[in-house]
Amino acid sequence: MRRTIPVTARAVTVAAVIGMVTVGCGKKGGTDGGGENVKLQGAGASFPALLYNQWFKDYKAAKPNITVDYQSTGSGAGVKAVTDGTVDFGASDSAMSKEEIEKVARGVILLPMTAGKVVLAFNIEGVTELKLSREAYVGIFLGKITKWNDPAITKSNPGVSLPDKTINVVVRSDSSGTSYVFTKHLSAINADFAKSPGTNKAPNWPVGIKSKGSEGVTASLKTTPGSIGYVEYGYAKTTGIPMASLENKDGAFVAPTVASGKASLATATLPDDLVAWIPDPSGKESYPIVTFTWMILYKKYEDQKKLDALKELILYCLDKGQASSEELGYIPLPANVVEKVKAALGGMTIGK
Repeated sequence: MRRTIPVTARAVTVAAVIGMVTVGCGKKGGTDGGGENVKLQGAGASFPALLYNQWFKDYKAAKPNITVDYQSTGSGAGVKAVTDGTVDFGASDSAMSKEEIEKVARGVILLPMTAGKVVLAFNIEGVTELKLSREAYVGIFLGKITKWNDPAITKSNPGVSLPDKTINVVVRSDSSGTSYVFTKHLSAINADFAKSPGTNKAPNWPVGIKSKGSEGVTASLKTTPGSIGYVEYGYAKTTGIPMASLENKDGAFVAPTVASGKASLATATLPDDLVAWIPDPSGKESYPIVTFTWMILYKKYEDQKKLDALKELILYCLDKGQASSEELGYIPLPANVVEKVKAALGGMTIGK
């Protein structure tokens, strides 16, 4: 039976470790603190929130008159906020569909700002290293593999003492780009999963404890023995939860590292609309679940100061900001992608 685990007091502790994402930034055009105040409101994906938090904090030191209030609400909520016009920018790991884009009269521009890995973090007493074959991790999330000592798991982990205990699967309860990326990968590698639950921001999981946001999933994993769940790498790294090595397309078991993420990202070709997917990258060194994540901006803004502030903020994130990526476990954008994103900023203008 599915049940929803609320984010408990321990979850609050985890959120404190991860850090608040609402921060102040500064003024366009200098470090002297002069000029008019500009507030930018954003909302959406929790997947890149750790990095966005760092970017905005660093930017604050140089531009103290621009305030960026970013709420980590999930990709689905971010797209809705953009559609409803309640934010200056949104963020989504699932980008936007053609149908969603057509609902925004002001038009939108999707900008890949970084890339990251979806990892399978676990909490098994006495186990710090775990290898999961494709058969194993698809089976776990389909509810077909229910014990940690199932042969599909033990055969890849000789010498590891796996308990005869139930696997407590943790999944997202909200509309999530992380869920979209994870299910897109599972659908790419398994025909049964592709049929049901399939690729979805809010999949109808056949098994799982539900928690809201990457923060909530991380908290549930920390407090639920025998659990496994999918989160962005940085959340697992920050809280010290072990992460499984996953079997990739070439049959190699690969740990989620910056190097394995870069190997996967190198297989992507970015089209003109800047939306590219890597559901099952090839290469023995490639980690199998890697994705870009996008900021969503409008093509038209009524306020010139907000438009200028947004452009300058984006340029900072694409230049100096990329240096923060590896430290937090994200994958810096390749130079050719950075140049394409910078060029896309020219499509933002004043208008209604």
